[in-house]
Amino acid sequence: MTDRTVLVAGVGNIFLGDDGFGVETVRRLSAHPLPAGVEVVDVGVRGVDLAYRLLDGHRTAVLVDAVHRGGAPGTLYLIEAAAEQPPEPPALDGHRMGPDAVLALLATLAAGTGGEPPERVLVVGCEPASLEEGIGLSEPVAAAVAEAVRMVLRVVDEAAQPEKQPEKETTPC
Repeated sequence: MTDRTVLVAGVGNIFLGDDGFGVETVRRLSAHPLPAGVEVVDVGVRGVDLAYRLLDGHRTAVLVDAVHRGGAPGTLYLIEAAAEQPPEPPALDGHRMGPDAVLALLATLAAGTGGEPPERVLVVGCEPASLEEGIGLSEPVAAAVAEAVRMVLRVVDEAAQPEKQPEKETTPC
């Protein structure tokens, strides 16, 4: 097992309003003490960088991003990404590699590089109000950041726990 147990990656473009949710959340998360083996990174819009980081042998990856799911702006979601991956990898386009494209390409990239993808990928997502040009989060998304940090901390604490070893049976003498 690697000493890098959990990767937390903030995804998004700070110049497109609420798309900066993931970046702001990991910025605030960085101020918190984290268990050993947890790596927190701001990947922004660098999808190729995210793809290769996901092959670094982390047991769990937590992607933090704005996601459209139909809820009210500021609604938080915890999504198990494996259940939502597209069956076919999309065409490789380094300028348009969002988390969904990165996850769809992981098996292909792993085969070509010998990298080890995470066993589990989760997305902490927030319903955006606006993805228009402009710096700064909308009020409902900004208000959701603190709870998103708490959500990521809970996921990280759970994922960073050492795997439980089965208890040995003892027989009385």
